[in-house]
Amino acid sequence: MGQIQLKQVSKSFGDVEVIPPLDLQIEDGEFVVFVGPSGCGKSTLLRLIAGLEDVTSGSIDIDGDDATAVPPAKRGLAMVFQSYALYPHMSVRKNIAFPLKMAKMDKSEVDKRVANAASVLNLTDYIDRRPSQLSGGQRQRVAIGRAIVREPAAFLFDEPLSNLDAALRVGMRLEISELHKRLDTTMIYVTHDQVEAMTMADKIVVLQAGVIEQVGSPLDLYRTPRNKFVAGFIGSPKMNFIEGAEGQKHGAHAIGIRPEHIDVGNSGPWKGVVGVAEHLGSDTFFHIHDTGLADPLTVRASGEVAFSYGDTIHLTPREDRIHKFDERGIRIA
Repeated sequence: MGQIQLKQVSKSFGDVEVIPPLDLQIEDGEFVVFVGPSGCGKSTLLRLIAGLEDVTSGSIDIDGDDATAVPPAKRGLAMVFQSYALYPHMSVRKNIAFPLKMAKMDKSEVDKRVANAASVLNLTDYIDRRPSQLSGGQRQRVAIGRAIVREPAAFLFDEPLSNLDAALRVGMRLEISELHKRLDTTMIYVTHDQVEAMTMADKIVVLQAGVIEQVGSPLDLYRTPRNKFVAGFIGSPKMNFIEGAEGQKHGAHAIGIRPEHIDVGNSGPWKGVVGVAEHLGSDTFFHIHDTGLADPLTVRASGEVAFSYGDTIHLTPREDRIHKFDERGIRIA
């Protein structure tokens, strides 16, 4: 079991309220990602669940029991940090086994759990190596293994991939997602990277200044963002926002259109001048200037498109993909 419920949980440091009272329900077996810009409160919220920070008000239930005053070690949760925090003088085997030995578990049970975790994480061939003999991705897997052997009700990940290079991040992202499927255990994952959130989560919690802006599946947030903040944060490249006459023409204070929902060609209702063109092979990103709409306007085209710097380009937004926002930034259609 790994159901977690936050009821009017808040956190203040002195007179500064970093998380106003909020409610959140996390179901057993869900992969939930907290995402938002730096300083939005996502790591603080994770630490409140873990018990590493005391709540200022409200309560936290784990599997139906009030855990608000329960010490971290007794909450049945396992946390994986940004730093691997491995013991350099210990082998992989001893690092993974460490929390079980501290709990004075029977040696045969320790050996069984360590062997199982090593197998699940493809670490069996490295079991007797020390951390200095491992790659960054392998070290992170050891840190995850140390959490797995505790057989927790839920795993808590605090930006675990931020120390890895781009290629390793992609690989570890897939490994953690596959691990979730195999273990079928609740996982809560903190990141500022919306691509990680979109590709890994069952449910995304978007935070800004400690406030939950929206909760939903990745596609729900992509298709029907609640407001301009969520619309601009979810999706890469970010959504284009256009105010003024063009927004009023659509009966809104502002409209939003994602780069992939604008068609390029030699005719169309919008036009501008091509600035930087980023050719990625499968896609081309154009940054369009002098449109009279938004500067620059970002457009994502499939494949290689024959427009270059300084060319005049015509654009056609897909009407059924235009998002409309009121003067408060709330989505109205």
